[in-house]
Amino acid sequence: MSKMSHGPRSKTRYKMRKKLKERGPVTVNRIMRTFDVGENVAIDIEPSHHKGMPFKRFQGVTGVIEGQRGDAFVIKISDQGKPKTVIAYPVHLKRA
Repeated sequence: MSKMSHGPRSKTRYKMRKKLKERGPVTVNRIMRTFDVGENVAIDIEPSHHKGMPFKRFQGVTGVIEGQRGDAFVIKISDQGKPKTVIAYPVHLKRA
């Protein structure tokens, strides 16, 4: 019997799968997006870009931009009633 993996992308076979029409390279515009402080964003993980990827639990969660940290953005979300901070690259975010 083999050991089971417990990495950060475990059990994400369907969660991180792209639709057929979304496959292929990501556009430069999506990588270079900018957001303003206070803007509402949804976390939409781009599986082909591993850098700046938020944890799998936050896929589809909506939050508010709090600031910027280098090239990444700081997002304030509510996870089961608890306020949390997520740091993600703009390729993993979309306007809500």
